[in-house]
Amino acid sequence: MNYLKISFGILLVLSASRFIPHPPNFTSLLALSFYVPALLGRKFLPALLISFVITDLFIGLHGTTAFTWGSIIIIGLISNSLKTNTNSRILGSLLGACLFFIITNFGVWSLGSYGYTLQGFMTCYTLAIPFFGNTLIGTLIFASLIEIIYRFGKRVPVSEKI
Repeated sequence: MNYLKISFGILLVLSASRFIPHPPNFTSLLALSFYVPALLGRKFLPALLISFVITDLFIGLHGTTAFTWGSIIIIGLISNSLKTNTNSRILGSLLGACLFFIITNFGVWSLGSYGYTLQGFMTCYTLAIPFFGNTLIGTLIFASLIEIIYRFGKRVPVSEKI
């Protein structure tokens, strides 16, 4: 039952992040993709991915959906290796943002919109840089918020927790 409650909570937080108006790529998605498996365990990776699938059904599927979902899985899988302390978790979430940038923009390029040339490849990644700035800032801010909540939660005595 706890698994279902936590999974529903993941869906709510992820949905809020995607549906509330925000600057392009400035969401908690990548921070959550790193922190959910890092702090709660890999067993919540399917719940995270299902939350993405559900919200994508409302937002709309696109040609790079498989690359997006695949990057979420990879970020979740590497999170266990980088969860030892606050600094490694924040750096891990930023590494996840970098992986997301590399993987999803490869997906964009692979659709052929920029041509299958080195110039097209470079143009695809170059045009994505402004979005990457928002991704990094959003990931850093949301990772920091998750860290604050995590630290506060660890300090509250068990008898006072809900």
